[in-house]
Amino acid sequence: MAVRAFFLAAFYFSAALFAKEPLSLWNEGAAKQKILAFVKDVEKIPVEDRIAVFDQDGTLWVEKPLYTQLYFALDKGKVSPERAESMTPQEIEKLVAASFSGMTVEAYRKEVSEWLKKAKHPRFNRPFLELVYTPMLELIKLLKEHKFKVYIVSGGGQEFIRSYAKDVYGLPPEQIIGSAGKLKYKDKKLLKLPDVLFIDDKAGKPEAISLMIGKRPYAAFGNSTGDKEMLEWNQGLSLLVHHDDAVREYSYGENSKIGHFPASLMETAKKNNWVVVSMKKDWKEIFSEPQK
Repeated sequence: MAVRAFFLAAFYFSAALFAKEPLSLWNEGAAKQKILAFVKDVEKIPVEDRIAVFDQDGTLWVEKPLYTQLYFALDKGKVSPERAESMTPQEIEKLVAASFSGMTVEAYRKEVSEWLKKAKHPRFNRPFLELVYTPMLELIKLLKEHKFKVYIVSGGGQEFIRSYAKDVYGLPPEQIIGSAGKLKYKDKKLLKLPDVLFIDDKAGKPEAISLMIGKRPYAAFGNSTGDKEMLEWNQGLSLLVHHDDAVREYSYGENSKIGHFPASLMETAKKNNWVVVSMKKDWKEIFSEPQK
């Protein structure tokens, strides 16, 4: 598969280098030191309890100016992104539901996969699947090497993420937890319904982790108020990605509706000794080089 080949070439060709220099795409500093200190001391955690959970949008890949899944729904519904800015949350929810309602799970995943092959980000003019944060891919790889079982716990659509998670993150469908709609079994098929089953955001994240995994994580990673409860419930390394690089990606500011990171969240992070990663200061690069 072309997408999988790209990620294998871009992120794993230097496995020998990573083995000698963990987190080589991270600048030296407090954030990198705290992560490395955590994994160095990981033997205190039983292997079967090494659970790591990652938010996706804004934590593992770009989420501005709109979520990738919303671009998919807009494209399918023939609605312009400019129109989306004036839509109410209820209208957006209805639009997203219409993008999968009545489809089988398999058909939906296939349609998303096909769309992602040609869809490009409006600012970077690159496929969305190339706009994954390479330092975070290094972090996932490092945790796997230390026998962590890695999950994505996202407010995004569960089946949407499952359509590409194996190729992009090396994670199977059962390790993806996201917002989900109801399903209906009919004629040996599972059909997606427009009704919401649960929203995997804020308090819904630890609730979903308990329901789906059955264990509290020892490592949790997010980037906004939507991840606060997940990091609070975590019992080990907690990390927030702070978007402060307007040149290479985006600088959100406190009033951003997407990826909301107010001063109160920064205070919570300091109070709880969470790691706050500055994209501008802590990362040598944000995305991989464009595929040729």
